[in-house]
Amino acid sequence: MTRARRLRLRVFRVIVLVLGGAFFLIPIGAMFEFSTRGNHVGAPRTLDAWTTIVTYPDLLGAIRDSLGLAAITSVAMVVLLLPTMIWVRLRLPRLKRTIEFLCLLPLTIPAIVLVVGLSPVYRWMAINLVDTIFLLSFAYVILVLPFAYRALDAGLSAIDVKTLSEAARSLGAGWGTVMFRVIAPNMSGALLNACLLSVALVLGEFTFANLLSYLNLQVEIFQLGLANAGTSIAVSVASLMFAFILLVILSFFGRARARVAPERAGLPFPGAAGGGLR
Repeated sequence: MTRARRLRLRVFRVIVLVLGGAFFLIPIGAMFEFSTRGNHVGAPRTLDAWTTIVTYPDLLGAIRDSLGLAAITSVAMVVLLLPTMIWVRLRLPRLKRTIEFLCLLPLTIPAIVLVVGLSPVYRWMAINLVDTIFLLSFAYVILVLPFAYRALDAGLSAIDVKTLSEAARSLGAGWGTVMFRVIAPNMSGALLNACLLSVALVLGEFTFANLLSYLNLQVEIFQLGLANAGTSIAVSVASLMFAFILLVILSFFGRARARVAPERAGLPFPGAAGGGLR
């Protein structure tokens, strides 16, 4: 590649980075500017909208419930999807397309259709079992399947699942050990990405919670916006910043693990060093 071509490529990357950054940051900056406006024209800037967030107990409860839903959904997604995908790759490869189709199916079904189909189930659970917002995690696991499947499938495609599993089995490991102590550590980046996508989707979900009459963060922000637009926008900006900080933390965590891999030279996969069984 010539020097002029490298220079053009670098300029193109900078332009794309600037345009992408502007696309995301300008709306967030406008929201922050709105949340710091005074109560009337010509009033000085104020942070009252931000300081009053903690004075809304329903809002704090909605934030706590949404974080709990994000944690439950991420754990349930990993427990359900990871062993299924590993087992299909090892024992039932002919079902790979079927599993992929089922996982991607929620993308093609409108949310309102899913809600209409699930509402009788939720009504029965609320009457006969328990009526709690955390029941939404069942529906959220369905919603995150397409995104989590793609992230986990990329992680599984990057390692030799069959060789790792056969090596572990030859040493006497059970299937639980093979899945969660041999294969999962070798695809930690994919697991983090799948969990991050799940958290981001759950924190931004509105349709299911609103139509099923549960108060999560987005529904509470919507209702708060009818009475106090400044605080509603401040909470929206804070939730976006939380997701961004979480993304940065997870990316640095994954990068730290990637730096360990070159030290284990001569081994086919990073997690194979020091014994695949951890």
